[in-house]
Amino acid sequence: MQSKILSRRDLEFLLYEWLDAVALTKRPRFEDHSRETFDAALDTAEQIASDLFAPHNKKSDNNEPHFDGQSVTIIPEVKTALDAFSAAGLMAAGQDYELDGMQLPCVVEKAVSAYFTAANISTSSYLFLTIGNANTLLKCATVRQVEQFVRPLFAGKFFGTMCLSEPHAGSSLSDITTRALPDPVDGPEGERQYRLSGNKMWISAGEHDLAGNIVHLVLAKIPGPDGRLIPGVKGISLFIVPKSIVNDDGSLGERNDVVLAGLNHKMGNRGTTNCLLNFGEGKFKPAGKAGAVGYLVGQPHQGLMNMFHMMNEARIGVGMCGAVLGVTGYLHALDYARTRPQGRHPAQKDPSMPQLPIMAHTDVRRMLLAQKSYVEGAMALVFYCARLVDEQATAPSPEARAHAGRLLDFLTPIAKSWPAQWCVEANSLAIQVHGGYGYTREYNVEQFYRDNRLNAIHEGTHGIHGLDLLGRKASMQGGALLHALGAELGATIAKARAAGVSAELQVHAAQLEAVWARIVEVTALLYGAGDLNKTLANASVYLEATGHAVVAWMWLEQALLAANKVDSAVQSERDFYNGKLQACRFFFNWELPKVGPQLDLLASIDTTTLDMQDAWF
Repeated sequence: MQSKILSRRDLEFLLYEWLDAVALTKRPRFEDHSRETFDAALDTAEQIASDLFAPHNKKSDNNEPHFDGQSVTIIPEVKTALDAFSAAGLMAAGQDYELDGMQLPCVVEKAVSAYFTAANISTSSYLFLTIGNANTLLKCATVRQVEQFVRPLFAGKFFGTMCLSEPHAGSSLSDITTRALPDPVDGPEGERQYRLSGNKMWISAGEHDLAGNIVHLVLAKIPGPDGRLIPGVKGISLFIVPKSIVNDDGSLGERNDVVLAGLNHKMGNRGTTNCLLNFGEGKFKPAGKAGAVGYLVGQPHQGLMNMFHMMNEARIGVGMCGAVLGVTGYLHALDYARTRPQGRHPAQKDPSMPQLPIMAHTDVRRMLLAQKSYVEGAMALVFYCARLVDEQATAPSPEARAHAGRLLDFLTPIAKSWPAQWCVEANSLAIQVHGGYGYTREYNVEQFYRDNRLNAIHEGTHGIHGLDLLGRKASMQGGALLHALGAELGATIAKARAAGVSAELQVHAAQLEAVWARIVEVTALLYGAGDLNKTLANASVYLEATGHAVVAWMWLEQALLAANKVDSAVQSERDFYNGKLQACRFFFNWELPKVGPQLDLLASIDTTTLDMQDAWF
């Protein structure tokens, strides 16, 4: 029976047939690995996700964590699942052997993590926030901080968070007011410590008893000599603020001054505690003094730069969340369509004839094909980005590493936002395939929609990433990032024009070439507007149009590979490759044409939304 969590066949297609993860084993970092070790990691992930994560997904949704004013209660299955993940060594799957890691390539590590996110996004959130926290500290922490905090995080003994937003500031981090005052008392080994005070909102996994300690990464401002906070982002620093103080020998000391003020109750991800945290309110007084003890990470006033290590990783992670929730919704809808009898063909007038599975109805196939094109396109995009992470870190030449970095910088806002937008649409279609049953709680697809709807806001809204893509990435280094991506698209288009490629794929290549040329032209027009407000007024439309072109490129890449294999494949494999070709055909015929009117709108420097006044609503 096919899994309804993820398609293993599609994962293997992406990993091995398209992205050639096995080729990475020729590089020194991954030389101990092989296809067999990669498959073993995937087997372990699939088993644990199926046995311990998926079974309580609905239970944790129906029994979300609650706070009695003293402690948080979470269903016990969550800790059982998290402990199994840690015991399998998966927390450090991508880390060095020196950190008890497996040194898996990023692209394989993401495939492993995809199983857990698809099976139960709420429970897996505790894990992947912890991994992102630890990865951030590895880039900018001291040796002592790595020993005291990072090792326990990768061992699953501590869990981690990221504390950015504040109730009054939201995404506007320049307006945060959490303060960090130097503590006259030195910390461990003479390390300068601080006392933090302030409030942080929307902190996922901010309070629980699932691990021995919680390591908060907190953005705060160190006051200047006059005692005033430095305006804007320049004054922001990054601090480690543990729930419990860690002694020099690694044991836990007294409780730090970090207090849960209350839980937020979201429409999705209900099994993850989402918290308002108070720092330094005085309920706990470590060393007899109010203020949460914190340790500076990196240099003062470089907090946002250091936190971006975690935020950029998290953005690709959010894209993965969007993609896999779309995939599991699609697989549930596919199974339902094959087993639910209802109605007959329009030409069949005899009511005594048996009903057909709804898969037989053209409109149901349309909805399923749309889902397939969205979710498998999104999976290809986030896996491609993960492969770029491996290239950036281990490619043989500095030029190749730099090129991968440029591609990754440009694609990150798309990889975060496109799956978050279009895989929610796939979840909506999965509900529609189920008909009236789809929005009842007895069926899983309504939860997938609610869970996935959060990803359009997590790690920056659609609008924020539109501003990032058009306002920064498209113009960085004189347009080098945009042109780097154009070179990759051009290489694929050239492959599609080679001898022996089908006429249909050559037509698709011409479509993509025309759309990309238009994107480059429109980008220049927008920057020639002479007014940044006009340039960026419709940045979200630019993100959608560019994202659609990028996913069309993902589909052309997959289709070229499928076309080379379909004729010589056995029947089951031929069906798989034909499915890829048909999804590509759908995306180019139904989705890519939507980009034309969007680019026309952008080229006109339309100011309709910019000119709208508050009083006119």
